[in-house]
Amino acid sequence: MNQITNRSIESLIPYVNNARTHSDEQVAMIAASLREFGWTNPILIDSEGGVIAGHGRLLAARKILDAGTSAAHWDDPRLVPVLELSHMTDAQKRAYVIADNRLAERAGWDTELLCLELGGLRDDGFDLGLIGFDPVDLDSLLGGADFDLSGDGSGDGAAESASESLADRFMIPPFSVLNAREGWWQERKRAWLAMGINSADGRDDKLTYSNSAKPPAFYELRNQMRAVTGVDPTWDEVNAEADKRGMLSAAVSGTSIFDPVLCELAYRWFSPVGGLILDPFSGGSVRGIVAAKLGRQYVGCDLRPEQIQANREQWDRLCGQSAGDDNEFAPVWHCGDSRQIDKHASGTQADLVFSCPPYADLEVYSEDPNDLSTMSYADFLAAYREIIAKSVAMLKPDRFACFVVGDVRDRKGFYYNFVGDTVQAFVDAGAQYYNEGILVTQAGSLAIRAGRTFAATRKLGKTHQNILVFCKGDPKRATEACGVVDVEVPEGMTNESSEDPAAKYGEVL
Repeated sequence: MNQITNRSIESLIPYVNNARTHSDEQVAMIAASLREFGWTNPILIDSEGGVIAGHGRLLAARKILDAGTSAAHWDDPRLVPVLELSHMTDAQKRAYVIADNRLAERAGWDTELLCLELGGLRDDGFDLGLIGFDPVDLDSLLGGADFDLSGDGSGDGAAESASESLADRFMIPPFSVLNAREGWWQERKRAWLAMGINSADGRDDKLTYSNSAKPPAFYELRNQMRAVTGVDPTWDEVNAEADKRGMLSAAVSGTSIFDPVLCELAYRWFSPVGGLILDPFSGGSVRGIVAAKLGRQYVGCDLRPEQIQANREQWDRLCGQSAGDDNEFAPVWHCGDSRQIDKHASGTQADLVFSCPPYADLEVYSEDPNDLSTMSYADFLAAYREIIAKSVAMLKPDRFACFVVGDVRDRKGFYYNFVGDTVQAFVDAGAQYYNEGILVTQAGSLAIRAGRTFAATRKLGKTHQNILVFCKGDPKRATEACGVVDVEVPEGMTNESSEDPAAKYGEVL
């Protein structure tokens, strides 16, 4: 097997008929790449030192040697790594000189992923001039910025622009896939929670679980019971044992808590500063408190009085005495059946309808027969459609609506098509389907469940939610009504970690 060795630059002979040209600009960029990354790809040569592939790298190495500069992990600039291809015939060598360049040209780019990667590197402070895109391409991909693409730190006048990257302008690139697992997302979430938001307040032992939604502790208990008895216990038996151990109230932490970062994005992207958010399924405190901190009015409705009371008490603790300007945007939570939201929030004219409804019977929130999560799917859907119709009627013309949903299975294991039913309900209410996004969520207890479930049923473990955006009226006028996306860091935001998110995201958010 051929091995990589070091050869002196002077001993290498470029192929005289090499049809590939290398401009001074490209050679400078290759040299900059070598200085940053070191040698990651050897020069390919024949037994006599003739270059088969790597002419650009050889020119860059000579440029570095002539300049007397150093490169990463490259002790002697007079020596370069080479790989001798002694097995090739003369015809093969000549053909490979062409093929090595032409085959690379046949590759393409996934533009969405490319933009995401470039934006992330830029936000990390990495010099994008080392990657090889010219100023015009980067300006197009990232919305414009002043990049140094010369490779020598001198900058390039053609790249000068006052424009910002997509992350600067919109908090994160507005792509259809949002990844809540990324480190920056989790840090941002911790920063929100560190402000005192606790959406689990109000979810006591009256909240129960469906068979398809169990917190991790319940699976551990089930495994313990199986080990003792040798048979699989039913979920009723697990619940009974959990009740004996006092686990039911503690299990509330395993229920779904709305992500404040997603909430922040939805408000910033689809509503104006000072606008009013209507939430027909308010649940916990997250969406109301985030709205207030971002300078939006919030009107929510929830059936459970204990949940509404907990939300109000949390707002008083968090902002009641020291809210300052936040008091102007104190959230309003109405207690009652959302099927009467037009009466509970009479006179409301919303700039954005935003909510995360019950996912049918995935989580059962109470024993109240008016609670949608206790109903059959047919009854649930009828009530759900009524609530959406009334909410859309309370939405101003030329405005957006956004629901975060996920499909759920019936007792036979088949999906209800809850996502499709949500889309149809909005369309029937007079709001057109405008955007769809995917939120990639944490795996949570899925790691415990997925292997056994898939082996037995071939059901894929679900780790995403659907973000459905609708427009009532003209989307262009709705966009104009939203105004420029506000990316100011909320006042008082801190982080539990040693890194202050205000410092990290000050230029981004």
